[in-house]
Amino acid sequence: MNFLAHLYLSGNSDKVKVGNFIGDSIKGKKYLNYHPEIQKGIILHRNIDYFTDKHPLISKSSQRLKEGFGRYSGVVVDVIYDHFLAENWNSYHINPIRNFVNQSHEVLVKNYLLLPHRVKMFLPFLIQSRRLESYASFAGLQNALDIMAKRTSLPDNSNFAIETLKNHYLEFEDEFKIFMNEVLDYVKSAHNINVATPNDWHPNEGK
Repeated sequence: MNFLAHLYLSGNSDKVKVGNFIGDSIKGKKYLNYHPEIQKGIILHRNIDYFTDKHPLISKSSQRLKEGFGRYSGVVVDVIYDHFLAENWNSYHINPIRNFVNQSHEVLVKNYLLLPHRVKMFLPFLIQSRRLESYASFAGLQNALDIMAKRTSLPDNSNFAIETLKNHYLEFEDEFKIFMNEVLDYVKSAHNINVATPNDWHPNEGK
């Protein structure tokens, strides 16, 4: 899961949201240096990543991207799933995505001094570019992949990712819907996290 999904799966606690957002940057036992609720968010992030990495639907989605991304195909799936979450946001949260993103930005800025250096460096651009919302469009998705290719070991092959997504859109979308239902069930049962889903949302929808 990528930035939008991790924030979404944090529930209502601001501190958990901060921890879940910075989870990739906190290694080993360094999480113990943080507030207990931020610790909870960091552990939540790690467990969501473990749940995701071991899930057969992620593996299935990743196979379509192996040719262009090899062992990094799962990273691209994370971003593609954020695309579907943003695109279908009203089906998964009671608040409009713009309001949710604004509130998330506010929480992260208020806790700016607690953020790891790496996160402090990219957060202003993430906010200014409205990247969390931009995942909903192909252009925004491709831009996010291009940025990742410049700053990480991700292969610079965003055109392949977008074309693969377009060619297999319904398959990716079906896999996302089933997976999202299962990860929502997981964070609720294993971490007591309740996400503000719409009243007409049903856990087994899409299965």
